[in-house]
Parts: sequence; C-alpha cells; structure tokens
Amino acid sequence: MSGEAERVQKILSRAGLASRRQAEEWIRAGRVTINGEPAELGSRASGHDKVRLDGKLVHQAPSRRSATWLCHRSPGENLLPPREPDGDAAQAQTGRDAVSERLSRRVGRRHISISPMPRIDGGLELLTSDGELAAKLQRAVRGLPMEFGLRVRGELSAEQIEGILGGELDSGEKMQIESCEPSGGEGSNRWYKVLATGANGRDLRALVERQNALVSRVLRVALGGLKLERTLARGHVRQLTDEEISSLLQSQAGEADTAD
Repeated sequence: MSGEAERVQKILSRAGLASRRQAEEWIRAGRVTINGEPAELGSRASGHDKVRLDGKLVHQAPSRRSATWLCHRSPGENLLPPREPDGDAAQAQTGRDAVSERLSRRVGRRHISISPMPRIDGGLELLTSDGELAAKLQRAVRGLPMEFGLRVRGELSAEQIEGILGGELDSGEKMQIESCEPSGGEGSNRWYKVLATGANGRDLRALVERQNALVSRVLRVALGGLKLERTLARGHVRQLTDEEISSLLQSQAGEADTAD
C-alpha cells in the first residue's frame, strides 16, 4: 500500500473484515487502534501504520495494485489464458481471447478465478488480482446462496425435480438445493431456475444428469448479493466496489466480530 493515509473504516472494509458502517461501529466501541492508540471516526492511517482490530493486526490490502471483477462469461469462453502456451499459435490466440485479457493492466497481469464455472457453461464469474483476498473469497462462496439458470432438453418430471432437490451426488455427498422451478423456454429446450447454497456449476450439472436429464447449459446468474445485470453484456466486466466485496465476506466478518 502507498504512504497515502486513508480513513480507517475504508482500510477495514478493503481488508474484507466488514462494511464501512460495521467498521464505524467497531471504532465507536474502541475495538480499533492505530499504532496502539484508540482510533476515532475520521482517523486516517497509511501502510506504515499498524492498524489492529481487537488487538489483531489488520493486513492492509493495496488500494491501487489489486482489483476484483465481476465478469459475464459466455459459454465456451476462456476465463484465464492457458498456463503454458508452449508457443502454439492456436493456444496463444486463445489466451488473447480470455476474459482476463480485457482487465486493466494497472492492477497487474495475474488474476485468480473464484469458484469458476466449467468452460462449457458460463454466466457470473469473479476474478481478482489479490491473492489473499482470493483465498478469503474462495472460502466465503462455499456458504453463499447462488442462483443458476439450467437449460435441459424437454420438461423435468416431478421425480427428476425431487431428485435434484435431494442433492445427492454419485460420491454420496449432498448439495444444498433450495428450489428448482420452471422459468420458460421454447422448442425442445426448457429453462429452470435453481437456487442453491455453496454450489458449483460442475456438481450441479452432474446432479441433474444423474436424474437422466439432458443438460445443454448451466449459467450462474447470482452469487451472494451479486447479480448478473442485464446491462452487463456477454464478454464484459465491471469492477466490484469495496462494499460489494465486504458483503461477499460478511460471514467471515461475523467470525471476526465474535472472536476473542
């Protein structure tokens, strides 16, 4: 982080510990210190200062060298370029066509995907250039509600829907499926809206195919409080705000709130 001082609540928010409003409550309660002194509303700190929450050092996330993005990925489109192009022209072209190649270079060239959908599917994806934040987000999404658009051949029977709601995979593990409801379609294809918690696209596809249904597409359209807005066209991205990131990490912020 640069030497430029920032409000302490912004530092706590960007560190993924709380929303700015929650951080302000912590400051009022005397739980935040700067270099050993109680912080006040309006207090500022720089990267050289030691900010602590309940005595624990807060690792300040860099404000200009990292960013987190919401991406609308088209089915079949690469999220990240191949790790080792090996000089192959086709792979090199695929790398240039990856979603991550459209992101700002001001925050670095290395990006990490958070619980990505299978390449055959798509929809809402998250990318970040912050490794520490990526680890926190990866843990957080396991407990977040998600919404998927599921396209299958023909209509699902009552028995198939019951099997999907049961959530049992071939491995014996169970997905937490909240609902599976028809949402339109035309011709031989039908769409269903599936609400689940901590799900991933690969397991959802496997779950539905386990019910002898022919799946042609799985799209993630919501993750926690994030939604795939109609204004964000396929292949486009937008940067997440500090408040949106804090919302995704809310469960972990709650753990920090009860720690000691």
